[in-house]
Amino acid sequence: MANGDTSPSRVGQVNSSGAVDALFLKKFAGEILTTFEENNVFKALHTIRTIESGKSAQFPVTGIASANYYTPGQNIADSGNSYLSDIKKNENVITIDDVLLASSFLSSIDDVKNHYDIRSVYASELGKALAVRFDSAIAKVFIAAARSAASITGGKDGGVLDVSANVMGDISDSGDDSTNNDVTGAQMVAALFTAAQALDENDVPEDGRFCVLRPQEYYRLITGGSGALTIGSSAVNKDVGGVGSIASGSIPQVAGISIYKSTHLPSTDLSSTATGDGAASNDVFGGSGSGYNGNFTNSLGIVAHPSAVGTVKLLDLATESEYQMERQGTLFIAKYAMGHGVLRPECAIELQK
Repeated sequence: MANGDTSPSRVGQVNSSGAVDALFLKKFAGEILTTFEENNVFKALHTIRTIESGKSAQFPVTGIASANYYTPGQNIADSGNSYLSDIKKNENVITIDDVLLASSFLSSIDDVKNHYDIRSVYASELGKALAVRFDSAIAKVFIAAARSAASITGGKDGGVLDVSANVMGDISDSGDDSTNNDVTGAQMVAALFTAAQALDENDVPEDGRFCVLRPQEYYRLITGGSGALTIGSSAVNKDVGGVGSIASGSIPQVAGISIYKSTHLPSTDLSSTATGDGAASNDVFGGSGSGYNGNFTNSLGIVAHPSAVGTVKLLDLATESEYQMERQGTLFIAKYAMGHGVLRPECAIELQK
């Protein structure tokens, strides 16, 4: 017998059964994943390994073999005849950090009263928070790689390039030279060619080389000067084979190196910071910093190959949400468990002012 009621089609249910808000939560998760991907520059520019369990991952490092002319009659296997190569070996271990999370709580009454979809805003902000921490940590590790000594005895070290003087410096160079900060586009172009030469001499593959700069230095590559547009010294100057566009404000390559810009590159002294990235399990600066933190006062950017830095991933980006009846609202959490470390120092060069 009809009672006047109706059967609504609940848009949040899966196959018209179960929880009425199941699909809503999946939409929230998708927005976090999208935001995380869109705000990461370094994710595709380094090596990532996923582990199913454990606290760390081993990255074996091997040296190179040698060749010698053979004298007929000699025993190749005799160690005294110098034919056998002692290929040196080492390992780099990256440890998983504690779970990094971003969270927010949405009161049910606020959600009801609000006139726009606040959940999407919360999702976006949680994703951005994780993206910034991830990108910033990787940027710091690339700088640590450039300042690191070779993992193998007799191998190649990382490098630090003084952009103003266009000379390679000591790998430990991290002093304060804040008075010399007016780097021009022409100096940046010259430095990129010097960096390319250094990578060639370190036998780093040409394919995959990249440079990440702060916006200020990135746009100076396009304008050519430190302020006004100077086409003659611009990296987009077509008369000397430059590529890029002043109209779009983009420059894809210099010296065969792909160019990116990021606001996540550090530029201050964080070596004494004991919180934030300093709470990480990996001490990438070997005691001269704190976790992923070091002195970045002079850093302008990095030129590197993806094999320079690695990430070990135990828990990929995941989201959770739960309605808490006793608090009359929903708790949203986005989290991951990863660790970052130096793999091959010879594949990284830090640009300094």
